[in-house]
Amino acid sequence: MDTDDLFPGFTTQDIPTDGGVHIRVRSGGRGRPLLLLHGHPQTHAIWHKVAPRLAEDFTLVLADLRGYGGSSKPAGTADHGNYAKRTMARDMVRVMQALGHTHFDVLAHDRGARVAHRLAVGHAAAVRRLVLLDIAPTLAMYEQADDTFARAYWHWFFLIQPAPLPERLIEADPAAYVRDVMGRRSAGLAPFDPRALAAYQHALSLPGAAHGLCEDYRASAGIDLDHDRADRDNGVRLAAPLLALWGQDGVVHRCFQPLDEWHRVADDVRGRPLPCGHYIAEEAPDALLAEVIPFLTSEQVRP
Repeated sequence: MDTDDLFPGFTTQDIPTDGGVHIRVRSGGRGRPLLLLHGHPQTHAIWHKVAPRLAEDFTLVLADLRGYGGSSKPAGTADHGNYAKRTMARDMVRVMQALGHTHFDVLAHDRGARVAHRLAVGHAAAVRRLVLLDIAPTLAMYEQADDTFARAYWHWFFLIQPAPLPERLIEADPAAYVRDVMGRRSAGLAPFDPRALAAYQHALSLPGAAHGLCEDYRASAGIDLDHDRADRDNGVRLAAPLLALWGQDGVVHRCFQPLDEWHRVADDVRGRPLPCGHYIAEEAPDALLAEVIPFLTSEQVRP
């Protein structure tokens, strides 16, 4: 589905990575490179409200994660390793290298923030600073899951069921899945531009999209936790300066202590809740910009 009208002046291309996978990216702006990664069940269109302002100071690279949007949706492997966040992070390194960016900032939401976390740990020389939106570390969220969290984030446990059960149910009405998952959050569907919402619904109707989405979550409940535990056991920490932001009306704020959890795994952390729910870039774009731009442009943060 064409969303060019949401990103006037931006260009779109498919960039090959590893194993025959291509990543759909939209690029625009000027200045230091900034990679933007979306969450579930969305695409790079989540950034349309903040991209015009960010493009004044940054060269933006808006990517669809593998399994989502216009990117490749390979069949999952037995261990779901081709959807591990290490693998998805490597996709983004390949994308940025192909565009000539060896050192860049990252702004990422939800699933994309989990990829960004792994990107900053596994490719520390590439990531200058990162902003993570409305997540706590994956391992912390699984280990601290309780009844309240499970009821609110039911999709975490639905999507990891063996194929093809969740795929079949999503494919029966992908538009309804998007409406239900997004519309049952604190703000309902009101914050979403109808064009963006239509793009999310169309993207999930594409062949392989439901499977890619499920494989992302299956990896997070398995191989990603193995990687996170190995990092914890070996003292591997996130070194890049991190700004963590989350919605004060959201589940992460209600069920976890995000800043405390990020301090457990990262060396240089700051952050706070914003007056919104989960979908920060679409619910509170001005509040997000007010936090992100000073952080990414400050000379007091590690160069």
